[in-house]
Amino acid sequence: MKVRAVALLSGGLDSSLAVRLLQDQGVEIKALHFYTGFCITEHKRRLGLRREDGQQYVNPALRAAAQLGVPIEIVDISKEYIHVLLNPKYGYGKNVNPCVDCRIMMLRKAKEIMEKEGYQFVVTGEVLGQRPMSQTYQRLMLIEEEADLKGLVLRPLSAKLLPPTIPEKLGWVDRERLLGIRGRGRKVQIELAKRYGLEYQQPAGGCCYLTDETYAFRFKEALSVEGKITEDDLVLFSVGRHLRLPSGVKVIVARHEGEVNFLQGFRSRYSYARRLDGKGTFALIKGDPSEEDLQLIANIVARYSKREEAEVLIHLSDGREVVLRGVPAEDEFLDQIKIHHRAGVT
Repeated sequence: MKVRAVALLSGGLDSSLAVRLLQDQGVEIKALHFYTGFCITEHKRRLGLRREDGQQYVNPALRAAAQLGVPIEIVDISKEYIHVLLNPKYGYGKNVNPCVDCRIMMLRKAKEIMEKEGYQFVVTGEVLGQRPMSQTYQRLMLIEEEADLKGLVLRPLSAKLLPPTIPEKLGWVDRERLLGIRGRGRKVQIELAKRYGLEYQQPAGGCCYLTDETYAFRFKEALSVEGKITEDDLVLFSVGRHLRLPSGVKVIVARHEGEVNFLQGFRSRYSYARRLDGKGTFALIKGDPSEEDLQLIANIVARYSKREEAEVLIHLSDGREVVLRGVPAEDEFLDQIKIHHRAGVT
C-alpha cells in the first residue's frame, strides 16, 4: 500500500524538515499552505519591498515545496479566519495571536482535504515546547482532538516524545527514524537542514504578524477607542504610522512608496489626504474630521512630505474636496498623538 499524507507547510525550517523526514521513509506528501492574510513575508511582497540582498520576497511555502519536490495547494482561509481572530475560543497569546484556534482551524481543513483526496494522515512541523501557547503537550493533544484527528497528526520532529500515532502503530512510518526534539532552540534543526542541503527562510521562527507588539497595540487601541474591529482594520494595523487626533479621528500615514501604493487601494472607502502636487506621502483618514481636524491633517501630511509647507488636497468620503495650506506639524505634537506601544512608538 502506498502511504500518503498531507503536510502543513509554512515554508519555514521545521515544516520543511518534517516533510523531508517522511520523504526519507517513502511517504508520498502533498503540501498544504493556509493563507490567513497575516504572513509578514507575504505582506512585504504585496508592498513591493525587497530583501536586504535586493531580491524580491517570494511566498516561502512555494519556495519550500519546489525545493522539496512536493505538490502544494494554497488554501485561502482568510475570510473564515477573521471570525477566529475576533472570537478565539482559547484566547490570545502574548499579543493578538489566537494560536490554538488557528491550529485547530487549519487541521480541520487539512482533514477535509485528506479524506476527500484519499490521504491517510496529517503531518506538521510542530515541536514540543517550542511555542508556549500552542505547543505544550496538553495543547497539542487538545488541538488534534478538537480537529477530530486524534492519533492522525504526526509530528516527526518531536514524535519520540509524544504518544505513538496511528501511522506509527500500523507500520506506515518507522517511529525509530523520527526525532525527539523539545524546546525553542533550533540547533538540531539547523544541523539537519545542512545535512539535507535545505535552504530555509531566515529567521527560522514564525511569519505571523499577529505576534507583533505594535500590531497588537494598534488592535487593542482601536477596540478601546472605536468599540469594534473591521476587516479593513485587520489589514491596516500592519501599515504606516498610526496617529489618533484629539477628536478621535484616526490618520494612517504611509512611510514609503510601497505603503503609498497600498493605502491608495482604500481611497474608495475612506477620506484621504496628499500633497496637491502628488509628491510625498499619502494619508488615509478613518472617521469624520472637523474643520480643525482637516488643518491638523494637512499639517501632518506636510510634515511627512519633505517637511515643508505645501498645498494639501483632502478628499472626503462624501465626495467633497478641500485644499489647505499645510504647515509641518511639530514633532512634539506628533509624539503626543502617535499610537504607542510599550517598547516604543509606531
